[in-house]
Amino acid sequence: MKAMIIPGNGNTDISENWFPYVKTELEKLGIEVIAENMPDPDLARKEYWFPFIEGKIGEDEDVILIGHSSGAVAIMRYLEDHKAKMAVLVGVCYTDLGSEHEELSGYYDSPWRWDKIKKNCPNIIQFASRTDPYIPLEEARFIADNLNTEYHEYPNLGHFGSDVQKTEFSEIVDVIRRNL
Repeated sequence: MKAMIIPGNGNTDISENWFPYVKTELEKLGIEVIAENMPDPDLARKEYWFPFIEGKIGEDEDVILIGHSSGAVAIMRYLEDHKAKMAVLVGVCYTDLGSEHEELSGYYDSPWRWDKIKKNCPNIIQFASRTDPYIPLEEARFIADNLNTEYHEYPNLGHFGSDVQKTEFSEIVDVIRRNL
């Protein structure tokens, strides 16, 4: 089984935040983990990200996709046309939040196909925080409602990254272990 960790935009390096912790812990479970910096890391444009993801995981449907912020948005769009065993969405939104930077990614150019996402990935886990400075909680809850995610909401974990020095994320490992 494979897993791929997809960071958000803004040049977030895969060696930062909780990414190395999750990679190490999943490898202990015997899961091959792809954790590499994405092409076009500042804008996270799907025209570059989708071929990169496809090149790393191929047509493997026995894959776990783990995304943070724009990486989680990319996963949702990816799942409209690709299958996966499981998806973990951390700090995810479904609109460009009025940000020109986000709009340039191309993820918000068409209506969401929620039914396709659910059909292609029956097991979606989501993590949200009430103190996220970038993603309004309404965005996370809307996604949870539309995808029937296993939803985890925290009172004070910000954007689950450098804003709160989140270097470990045992909840992701636990939920993956439980759902294997």
